[in-house]
Amino acid sequence: MSVTVAALYRFAPFPDPAALRGPLEALCREQGLRGTLLLAGEGINGTIAGSAPAIDAVLAHIRALPDCAALDVKFSAADEMPFHRMKVRLKREIVTLGVDGIDPRATVGTYVEPEDWNALIADPDTLVIDTRNDYEVGIGTFAGAIDPETPTFRDFPAWFRKVRAQLLGDRPRKVAMFCTGGIRCEKSTAFLKAEGVDEVYHLKGGILKYLETVPPDQSLWRGECFVFDERVAVGHGLAPGTHGLCRACRRPVSPADRASPLFEDGASCPACRSERTEAQRAAARERNRQEHLAAARGVAHVGARLEA
Repeated sequence: MSVTVAALYRFAPFPDPAALRGPLEALCREQGLRGTLLLAGEGINGTIAGSAPAIDAVLAHIRALPDCAALDVKFSAADEMPFHRMKVRLKREIVTLGVDGIDPRATVGTYVEPEDWNALIADPDTLVIDTRNDYEVGIGTFAGAIDPETPTFRDFPAWFRKVRAQLLGDRPRKVAMFCTGGIRCEKSTAFLKAEGVDEVYHLKGGILKYLETVPPDQSLWRGECFVFDERVAVGHGLAPGTHGLCRACRRPVSPADRASPLFEDGASCPACRSERTEAQRAAARERNRQEHLAAARGVAHVGARLEA
């Protein structure tokens, strides 16, 4: 595999993230990288792909930013470039929870190494919660984990507040949470601490680090892990998964989904068929046709994207 993929994040104080954007984007383009990086007052988050030396150059630049020496990075590989273009964007949050005052730099749950995760979640006194979006959970999760069935991460606080009493009951319980790369569970554990939950844990490095570290015969993971790029999903050892992508709704589609009469390449899948009008499907078909034409010419179509 010739393309190196680096998923990274760091909660760090950036008083003026706009001043960081130009030099970072210029370096990424100079190095021929593609992907998306998000900058906010609370830090940096994103995934980039390219040659190993180019990735190293950009990571060195990021690690030189304020309080970013301990940048969290997870590496994987791809046969082909998994992104269409390079974007560095300014955001209010590097992962959107939508609750003011949540700062993982100030208070956060206890980090659990991947090799210690199985023992924690196998404990009957541990409540295990998947903090990812519903379509991500649908293709894989840890055995016994609770699925909040939330469309976006910003729906998580309302879900927890609604079901808190039912989940926690009247006795102290350990709460273990996980996400793809670690950033969402860092923020969600900080949120639970702010809500007065004392014993909170999260999987260090997220599912990706677990799949990279824990042998399949010892794994409690079931299914595949959705990733926000053209690989769509990965399995143990971060090997490419079996899922494709619905080009209309950007949800993952399994081999069974692709065999469904509700699946039309570029226009619909079983999950979105009833959500869209025929006019919307026609527009999706045309966009898909234009993307194929652009690919045949060896250029990226302006509308081609995969948002995290």
